[in-house]
Amino acid sequence: MDPAASARVNRPGASRLGGRLLAELKRMAAIFAYLWTVFGILVLHEWIVLSRHGIDYRFYGLAFVNSWILAKVVLVTEHFDVLPRWVGRPPIYRIVTRSVGLALILVSAYALEETVIGLVRGHSLADSLPTVGGGGVRGYLAISLIMAVAMVPYFTFRELGRVLGRERLRALILSEPSPPSEPGAERR
Repeated sequence: MDPAASARVNRPGASRLGGRLLAELKRMAAIFAYLWTVFGILVLHEWIVLSRHGIDYRFYGLAFVNSWILAKVVLVTEHFDVLPRWVGRPPIYRIVTRSVGLALILVSAYALEETVIGLVRGHSLADSLPTVGGGGVRGYLAISLIMAVAMVPYFTFRELGRVLGRERLRALILSEPSPPSEPGAERR
């Protein structure tokens, strides 16, 4: 047996660690793809609205970068189950609570990131605070609401995967549906 194969046999934890790392990378890629789609649609909408008013808007990679950063935040927050009170209740409670909670975390993480970048660039704290959703508390609440609604499909799929099983959910979504049975066919 070659030394590399011997080392793999003697370190079963290494293969488990590699498998867990790969699974986490896949989850992060899925979260990133979802967030990139959501942010991309929001940026596209902003571009359309501004272009109607003759305002030039360039969005070089903003959705991509923010999606990557915030995907990491989502991945970390998913490891903390802070919802034990919803165990045994309909999944909608977990979906709504997680969507609202994550939206608040994402908006806060974005505001913190932009503030730190502004401070590093030498701006004052007041000048470093990002103007979100038109500015002020109402702007932050509006963006938080938009993000909460945008996160509902993500957490719906997560909860359905938890309740039905990931493989069964994947089969339901990606497989050709079987033809519906005729009424009363079950009784025959």
